Amino acid sequence: MTTQQKRAVVLLSGGLDSSTVLGIATRRDGYTCAALSFRYGQRHTVELDRAAQIARHFGAEHRIIDINLGSFGGSALTDETITVPTDGADDGVIPPTYVPGRNTVFIAIGLSLAEAIGAERIYLGINAVDYSGYPDCRPEYLEAYQHLANLATKAGLEGHGAALVAPLLHMTKVDIVNAALELGVPVDVTWSCYQGGTEPCGVCDSCRIRDRALTEAGHPELASRPAQLAADSGLTS
Repeated sequence: MTTQQKRAVVLLSGGLDSSTVLGIATRRDGYTCAALSFRYGQRHTVELDRAAQIARHFGAEHRIIDINLGSFGGSALTDETITVPTDGADDGVIPPTYVPGRNTVFIAIGLSLAEAIGAERIYLGINAVDYSGYPDCRPEYLEAYQHLANLATKAGLEGHGAALVAPLLHMTKVDIVNAALELGVPVDVTWSCYQGGTEPCGVCDSCRIRDRALTEAGHPELASRPAQLAADSGLTS
């Protein structure tokens, strides 16, 4: 099998992290990729439009799966009665932006697609550094899920199941920004904001972490927030 024929599934939200992972899978690792996105009841559905653009940029097939986790509630990302936090996350505390079971469901669907198309890897944009409070972004979670995947699929039982690959797991956000730029990710197209507007809010925790990393990496011009908001938060000091 040639490098060009190797197939992988990439879970693509349209955000900076998952877009960087798609760049890694295609341009660094040489996989032909099926990018998989989800309409799960999130308030920030604009990310799906951005995911489609990112997939086209890297020449990946793009699929959007509808699965309404938002009907369960329980997350600031799916329930508009819960406020999206803007004051940072506390160490060891699971933030209200955690969506119950989201990664577990998404990876399961990714496994189904991977087995159906003969993909040997599933690339994930999970990161244990910036969102260490998320239970489904931890190394032990990934290890346990890999064990489950090996037991739960025909391909796994036959010894050629898809490997779960999380290249950003231990990287800082600044490291991710640098990797994105090196791989040619159109950072300005990616969407990280948790709010449901047509422009990034600049104040939710995801925007704050993203913009801080862009500034620290020497690319404040790519930050999404207005200059005054950045100044007020101390990100440009």
